[in-house]
Amino acid sequence: MEEESTHEIQTPLLSKQYGSNAATSSSQATKSLSEINEMEEHEENSPVEQVALTVSTADDPSLPVLTFRMWVLGTLSCVLLSFLNQFFWYRTEPLTITAISAQIAVVPLGQLMAAKITDRVFFKGTRWEFTLNPGPFNVKEHVLITIFANSGAGSVYAIHIVTVVKVFYKKHITFFVSLLVVFTTQVLGFGWAGIFRRYLVEPAAMWWPANLVQVSLFRALHEKENRSKGSVTRTQFFVIAFICSFAYYVFPGYLFEMLTSLSWICWIFPKSVLAQQLGSGLYGLGIGALGIDWSTISSYLGSPLASPWFATANVAAGFVFLMYVLIPICYWLNVYHAKTFPIFSDELFTSTGQEYNISAIIDSKFHLDIAAYEREGRLYLSTFFAVSYGVGFAALTATIVHVALFHGSEIWEQSKASFQEKGMDVHTKLMRKYKQVPEWWFVCILLITIAATIFACEYYNDQLQLPWWGVLLACAIAIVFTLPIGIITAITNQTPGLNIITEYIIGYIYPGYPVANMCFKVYGYISMTQAITFLQDFKLGHYMKIPPRTMFMAQIVGTVIACLVYLGTAWWLMETISDICDTTASNSVWTCPSDTVFYDASVIWGLIGPRRIFGDLGTYEAINWFFLAGAIAPVLVWLASKAFPDQEWIRLINMPVLIGATGMMPPATAVNYTTWIIVGFLSGFVVYRYRPDLWRRYNYVLSGALDAGLAFMGVLIYFCLGLEGISVDWWGNNLDGCPYASCPTAEGVVVEGCPVFT
Repeated sequence: MEEESTHEIQTPLLSKQYGSNAATSSSQATKSLSEINEMEEHEENSPVEQVALTVSTADDPSLPVLTFRMWVLGTLSCVLLSFLNQFFWYRTEPLTITAISAQIAVVPLGQLMAAKITDRVFFKGTRWEFTLNPGPFNVKEHVLITIFANSGAGSVYAIHIVTVVKVFYKKHITFFVSLLVVFTTQVLGFGWAGIFRRYLVEPAAMWWPANLVQVSLFRALHEKENRSKGSVTRTQFFVIAFICSFAYYVFPGYLFEMLTSLSWICWIFPKSVLAQQLGSGLYGLGIGALGIDWSTISSYLGSPLASPWFATANVAAGFVFLMYVLIPICYWLNVYHAKTFPIFSDELFTSTGQEYNISAIIDSKFHLDIAAYEREGRLYLSTFFAVSYGVGFAALTATIVHVALFHGSEIWEQSKASFQEKGMDVHTKLMRKYKQVPEWWFVCILLITIAATIFACEYYNDQLQLPWWGVLLACAIAIVFTLPIGIITAITNQTPGLNIITEYIIGYIYPGYPVANMCFKVYGYISMTQAITFLQDFKLGHYMKIPPRTMFMAQIVGTVIACLVYLGTAWWLMETISDICDTTASNSVWTCPSDTVFYDASVIWGLIGPRRIFGDLGTYEAINWFFLAGAIAPVLVWLASKAFPDQEWIRLINMPVLIGATGMMPPATAVNYTTWIIVGFLSGFVVYRYRPDLWRRYNYVLSGALDAGLAFMGVLIYFCLGLEGISVDWWGNNLDGCPYASCPTAEGVVVEGCPVFT
């Protein structure tokens, strides 16, 4: 396909001109073959337009990488980000501090160390020769420090198990067993990542959009740039945007918290349940709701500035269909007694709309008490929660079918070409200069980790409940889904979730064991998610030309440090905060929204089991038809693309992303999506199409600056004001302002604080 004249993003963003030898001019004909080859190598670039505009094709293999500065600043970044992210994770509005914050903060520290630390060479002339200061602070050191920071920036999902068991179920689990689970889940993903590198890192089509934010920032911080008259350099722009983001966040973060969700329809109709259900950005459908707050925009879906427009459009279509078509139809037709419950909720209910008493149906051995369950009655979900599970079913089958239809031949060709030199882009060619990490290293890590996991689950079965065959089944699921989900993430920057299918499988096979269900989900789903994270880091190192073995070491060390700090912080908070995760405590900021969803899932899938909810013994059996719908949807798109090959837009329909768009809901809310979509449209379509020069120069730098400014001000507000309990009490800090949005509308249902319909 010839390159389009417009600047709209295309998929798969490949140009057939790439790698071909254009006819040389008469002046080139006199040049030597080596000169021509050298010239072509320098002119060659990635076939993906966004990568070609952002990533440098130059490399300096002589730059020192494993330096004293790298170890000190990398370890410090990893420890601080791990501590702060876990510290804020339990809060009502969890603040995620990304690696970009550390990426910026370490620059002056690295330059200071380069200027002040001695450059003396120790043990000169021996094999142990080293120096604490090998010269100026360079970009490759900086990249490795950021890889360390990435280990601390990503959440350690296994902490959910520890929190739910200790705080929600109030059962026993030791620190050592918790550490085993945390370590094994994180490291297991490293094995999957190593196996799939050749498919998800080396091919140019696997371009990982999120990495371009960090690459752009690295170049802005390290490359000298000439400023044209009337413009600003990327570094100057970053500083301006960072200061603005830092200063502005004091309003939505402290002084005027309603900016998080401006639900203006609720203000117009302060007594109307219907209007507030429609207009609430936090507890309703979010019609017209906006969040003038970068944390609202980027907290669950990531930066919209890093999302390609076609992926943003797919997310928008999926969100609109679910929230503004499917949910309203189900609710107002009273499907599954929808009006008895809130229109948007992740709580668990009785048939009368009251909160379900989970502790009453657990026996002394931490299993389901069938007799007690029969007395309490069936468990009910809000229609939104039930349908969101159905959408998760559909996204799963859509992922498999989509990848098979649209990428099956590419996977097969890559498998055949993986040991050959053909089909490589310029970045892969440059990386061939370095020693590669042997695949057997990853295989050994994988086998050792699986063995350790089986040991932990068998020896501490009274705490973990999962049998040895459950570990092997979870690993089988993870290895099957890592490749298709990795492909979708690498192309669209959206990751379909696998958590539902893992819960579903073990819930049917091994019902009544909530901890076993959580462990199976973590080993089957999170090891895959960790693999995606590691692969994204591999690609960042690929773009920045970091020696692979050095990357390997940094990732391993960073993962170990992050596991220790995350678990230590979580354990400390659970032991010292008396009302942690208690949503009934007045004015408590420690409500644990994500852990609450995890707990609900453990009850639905683990304790009660899918058969009593989504099976023949449950209320929601029809939800299983979503599996079939998800499998059919990509086939329709594929057939349409074959029937109308000239219609390029058809191939841009990515059903796994479209169907799985709302996978983060809950705990994400409508306002997170509406505002994210608007900003993604302005960046990925309007600016990219009509002002490509501005987009190329500033888009990713702006994303990094907004992240960093928010993170630094968020930390400052908490430690200066939050710890002291200093708050501002006025109507502008009344989040959302829609008190009736969560009220049921069925006749005769009585809920405190809500009008009763008759």
